[in-house]
Amino acid sequence: MEIRKYDSADLSQFSGLISELGYPTSVDEMEIRMKRIESISNYYTFVAVKNEILIGMIGITLHTTYTNNDVKVQITSLVTKEEYRGQGIAKLLIKHVEEWSLSIGSKFIYLLSGISEEREKAHMLYKSVGYDITGYRFVKRI
Repeated sequence: MEIRKYDSADLSQFSGLISELGYPTSVDEMEIRMKRIESISNYYTFVAVKNEILIGMIGITLHTTYTNNDVKVQITSLVTKEEYRGQGIAKLLIKHVEEWSLSIGSKFIYLLSGISEEREKAHMLYKSVGYDITGYRFVKRI
């Protein structure tokens, strides 16, 4: 298995991964999204590939805040192809991002996750690799 940057040739398989994350999408819709994401310099997408099959992905963004000069990395999406779950792929993707973050000088990684029952396994994963719950997320749709 290798972890590498997303390539537009991955689009069809990538669309399937995003659907497995719980956000059904077509290849055409995903292409629009990925073109937009790829045009923004603080977005990065990495994929896990085994035998030319995309088996996982992790999407991140870099953030600068008003409170200090540190660059912060936010994990915005993480999914493993269903038949590969439980094999440590997500842990390897997180580890890849942690190492990548250190290589650019960032020592702060965070993520947001919903509190629904379907997210419980994800929460156990995050805790198992050292992530702590530190706050709440407030949302208002306008």
